[in-house]
Amino acid sequence: MSDFDPLLRERLSAYRNDVVSRVTGPGPDQARHHLRRRRRMTAVAVAAAAVVLVVAPVVANAALRGDRNPPVPAESVEPTATPTSTPSTPAPTPTGSPSTATSTPNAPDGRISRAQLLATRVDLPSWPSGMAEGGCTTSKVRLKDDTTDTYVSMLGDDEFEHGDIDGDGAVETIAIVACRYGEASAKQVVAFDRDPEGRIVTVGRVVRTGDGFDDILAVEINRNGSAEVRVADIVPCCGTPTYLRREQVRTYRWDGERFSQTDGPTTFGKDPRLTDLRLSMTHELVDVPGADTRRELTTVFTVTNAGPLDAPQISFRGFDFEPAGGDWPKCDPKHATQTDDRSCLLPGVPAGGSRRYTFVHLVPGTPGPDAHIRGFWVSHHDDQDRQWPDLKEDDNSVDLPFKL
Repeated sequence: MSDFDPLLRERLSAYRNDVVSRVTGPGPDQARHHLRRRRRMTAVAVAAAAVVLVVAPVVANAALRGDRNPPVPAESVEPTATPTSTPSTPAPTPTGSPSTATSTPNAPDGRISRAQLLATRVDLPSWPSGMAEGGCTTSKVRLKDDTTDTYVSMLGDDEFEHGDIDGDGAVETIAIVACRYGEASAKQVVAFDRDPEGRIVTVGRVVRTGDGFDDILAVEINRNGSAEVRVADIVPCCGTPTYLRREQVRTYRWDGERFSQTDGPTTFGKDPRLTDLRLSMTHELVDVPGADTRRELTTVFTVTNAGPLDAPQISFRGFDFEPAGGDWPKCDPKHATQTDDRSCLLPGVPAGGSRRYTFVHLVPGTPGPDAHIRGFWVSHHDDQDRQWPDLKEDDNSVDLPFKL
């Protein structure tokens, strides 16, 4: 090769270098240069993608709202839905404390006078059995003032009571209504009110006679709206003395539908002032010596006191004959003046004891056309001469076995 021309050698060396470079590729230095360039391009691409992910929703949201100045990507913006309709009038701005949605109107004033109640027709609760058939009506009744007429609904002379019995904040009126059936009357305590139009209406019955007692004496409304009713076990009429009457106070309250008892006794029970007397008799009837056509009747009574109380005194009734001996002289004189039903008051019998009493009478010798079976009765009297009923009255009387 040394024989070649120097110019030709230079051209062959350049050709060789060019061919080698095309066949073997770049060397290590060139490879490192390309790698650094690719890394820079990848980082730029990632950064560009991140910017697109952040900016794209914000720009899109701004476009939906028609916002010409969308916030920068660093701000956090919540999307807002576009309203579908616009209210015709804006809601008023509250100026004070909130109020309830509804308000209850004031209850009507149920204070009713006697004259007002007498001037209108009212519906009454039912009377005890048998009273309606007699004429004590309940529908659209025009009440009368206190009267002696029978089977007529009336107001007694008791004062009306006023109070809030149903808890509505307004007062109602309570009155005692009666219906006479003889010397006595059936009674009931009735509550009245007014409706929103001012008409008198019946709230209901508090209580009536026949529910364990026979008389209503008075009524009063408490502050809590309950009604206190003073009742009695009997009606002191028809010759019945008032001292036999027992009284109780029972409390009733409105539960929204009816009145029911909430306090006080519910029954009277046995009268603790009474005892149980039992009567038995033996008799003897003999002719009177001489011209007298009458006969002599001797009756011997045995009185047993089965208790629980002593009987300070006892009385016998049924002696409509002429007294002729025995214990007659021992009788209290003021009890032996009635010739048609002569009675005798004598010392009584202690509880658990018994005592015999003898009476001699003059009776007709021959029974007349009006002859009938004669009977005798024994009764308990206290130390004030007051007569009391017996706990078991069916064993307080005896009859003669023949007519006189």
